[in-house]
Amino acid sequence: MLSPQIRALVKATAPVLKTHGVALTRHFYARMFDGNPELKHVFNQGHQAGGEQQQALAGAVAAYAEHIDDPSVLAPVVTRIVHKHVSLGIRPEHYPIVGRHLLASIREVLGEAATDELVDAWAAAYGQLADMLIAEEARLYADSAAKPGGWTGWRAFRVVGKQPESADITSFYLAPADGGTVPDYRPGQYVSVRIFVPELGLMQPRQYSLSDAPGQDRLRISVKREPAGAETPAGRVSNALHDRLQEGGVLDVAPPQGDFHLRADNAAPVVLVSGGVGLTPMMSMLNHLVATDDPRQIRFVHGCRNGAVHAMKDHVNAVAAARGNVRKAVFYEEVASGDQPGRDYDHAGRVDLRAIRDQAIVPDADYYLCGPAGFMRAQRETLLALGVAADRIHAEAFGSGGAPA
Repeated sequence: MLSPQIRALVKATAPVLKTHGVALTRHFYARMFDGNPELKHVFNQGHQAGGEQQQALAGAVAAYAEHIDDPSVLAPVVTRIVHKHVSLGIRPEHYPIVGRHLLASIREVLGEAATDELVDAWAAAYGQLADMLIAEEARLYADSAAKPGGWTGWRAFRVVGKQPESADITSFYLAPADGGTVPDYRPGQYVSVRIFVPELGLMQPRQYSLSDAPGQDRLRISVKREPAGAETPAGRVSNALHDRLQEGGVLDVAPPQGDFHLRADNAAPVVLVSGGVGLTPMMSMLNHLVATDDPRQIRFVHGCRNGAVHAMKDHVNAVAAARGNVRKAVFYEEVASGDQPGRDYDHAGRVDLRAIRDQAIVPDADYYLCGPAGFMRAQRETLLALGVAADRIHAEAFGSGGAPA
């Protein structure tokens, strides 16, 4: 338990961290990778280059300082972090390394403001946080190992199928190279995969949602090829998977993790709302509900640019046509030549839940959202405005703060 004096010192740094946190975390990562280059294999270097990881850590550190009197407020964030850590293979021995570089960075960035008393307070606060994370991660590691077919760390999987789903999304069917079984998982969860990236000279991990129902003898991930942006390079791992990983190839895979998943503790109607490649965890949920012949009302709402990038269209159309409890609504932002209303899409423009409120707003339903950050915010705000209770909205944002892209 931290003393009142330590808590006061840490809490007093929250305003400074909100203002200068990114500078601190940028310095921290540069320092850590220089001193411990082996950790470059653990951290997503794409997020490092784009600044997402620095921003995410800065926000987390500032929030921890602000809520140091009652860290339980941060429980949802902690849960998401420990799932990601276990998926990446973060172990107790990594925490002293991170702590050493974090405390040194506080001294080096804050200068004279980083008194010995303040640094000692942050050392105690970091120790408390590390102990909490290590304990939760130990529980998840044990759960993963105890499942039939389960494991921890990295396991070799062979590509037993590769299926293009759209112009930019391809599915990979993965079976254990050791001939063993795969564990059960919750629809909506993700796995980490790891591949060598020659351009970086590093093994690089990425997280991808499992895109099919559990209970099978293989896993499926559906990966979007990430193109170069105005200020960002093309996705190293996604392009390597698309271009170099063929049937028969081998990929390192970590056990399924993630706190975004279909709730199994009730039989409420389900509304699945996705944007772009955010449909992948929704496919796992939809296919699970279909495979178990679940009778509840299911709504599948999806938005994408046009028919060329509309993945798994035929499958969803077939499910909706065959099952009276499943209804779909597809939005195309830019209707292209050949895109047919009623066959390919149902509505032109971006996803607008207000426009389909009679279909999408179902009494007592659980709402699952996944897609880019702006999409996520817009759908959540709309649902709240339409009277949906906040605890009925479950979200997974792709990126450094959520399930990996």
